[in-house]
Amino acid sequence: MKKKFKLSWLEGRFKGVYKWLYPGIGIKRWIGMVGLGVILVAFGFSYLSFEEYWVTKILDVILLISGIIILVLGIRRINRSLISAFIPSSRSDEILDILYHRRQIGRGPKIVAIGGGTGLSVLLNGLKEYTSNITAIVTVADDGGSSGRLRQQFDILPPGDIRNCLVALADAPALMRDLFQFRFEQGSELAGHSFGNLFITAMTRLTGDFEKAVKETSKVLALRGQVLPSTLNNVLLVAEHQDGSVTEGEGKIPQAHKPIRKVFLKPAAPSATPEAIKAIEEAQIIVLGPGSLYTSILPNLLIKEITDTIVASGAIKVYVCNVMTQPGETDGYKASDHIKAIISHSHPRVLDYCVVNLGEFPKEILKRYAKENSYPVTSDPENIKNMGYRIIEDDIILSDGLVRHDPVKLTRIIVGFLEEI
Repeated sequence: MKKKFKLSWLEGRFKGVYKWLYPGIGIKRWIGMVGLGVILVAFGFSYLSFEEYWVTKILDVILLISGIIILVLGIRRINRSLISAFIPSSRSDEILDILYHRRQIGRGPKIVAIGGGTGLSVLLNGLKEYTSNITAIVTVADDGGSSGRLRQQFDILPPGDIRNCLVALADAPALMRDLFQFRFEQGSELAGHSFGNLFITAMTRLTGDFEKAVKETSKVLALRGQVLPSTLNNVLLVAEHQDGSVTEGEGKIPQAHKPIRKVFLKPAAPSATPEAIKAIEEAQIIVLGPGSLYTSILPNLLIKEITDTIVASGAIKVYVCNVMTQPGETDGYKASDHIKAIISHSHPRVLDYCVVNLGEFPKEILKRYAKENSYPVTSDPENIKNMGYRIIEDDIILSDGLVRHDPVKLTRIIVGFLEEI
């Protein structure tokens, strides 16, 4: 039985090697060229040490050099044939640029970004150009819009924030990224749903596991990094307001338009995703935000295991403060108020730095935001320093009709912290 297994294994290996000689692959001649080069090198080395006459030694050296040249050319042509099969439209210089870039970012620092919503995806867009060792840990407390409908109808975790981060880290063609963000228009049963949300939902139903569905979707989008849900438990975000009233549901909290005293999760002690904990433990930099304070960042920190792991980590911990206040969540908040909310819900050692915007906004944009009761977050460095944290103030905004963080400027600040490691 053992002998039969050994023969079948050898037969399988032989067939695997023989496939390289199939007609039309365009690689046999270069394999032969490599073989000839190896033979010439072998003969050159073997005879060189035994020859006594200098004329014969010169011929052996020529044979040896010729063998090396043929060998190098053969290997180069094999590599070009293989690469052109996967990247047929790329020139050799483009291929070299791609390989060099991917090698460089593959050696980049290990960065964990924690949050949710569009704010986190903006940061990821910048970070992926510097390193592919990125882990996005994303909240799954969303219960509004397309995510909320899919969550209720199919009893799955909300895919919306996960989808945004997957697309942000995608190395897939632009058309594929646009496809995942495509949202169906009114007038059909799919109105309001994005294709990416439906794709993740279908993948969850197919695999029977949300976490596996996210991993398989990551392969489709060729991610530079990984996206992980902070928990696999079906959690509900609840807010207790200053007047003592309670609002349940992430989507309903801003709509209550009442000052928030605290937020908490139901169930009260969800388990953290093991891979998220491992990523935090190995991180060199941990970034909180940017994103909605109470509905994107804090839901992750309310998972005790995540907060405890961040506190125990020796990584540099950075909080990226929002550039605008959010109606119904952070009305009238200064930068220090954001930090107070974070540490009151977690632990004082979850951050070392706070990055605050000092860039100026176009007046016409400010007027539009003011109509929605949203205003620039005021930087109060003295209060932050008195709390024991360091503050980085800089122009970090990108005004393109919306006020949001500039991914390039923000990434430059974050990777600059590596000098302290």
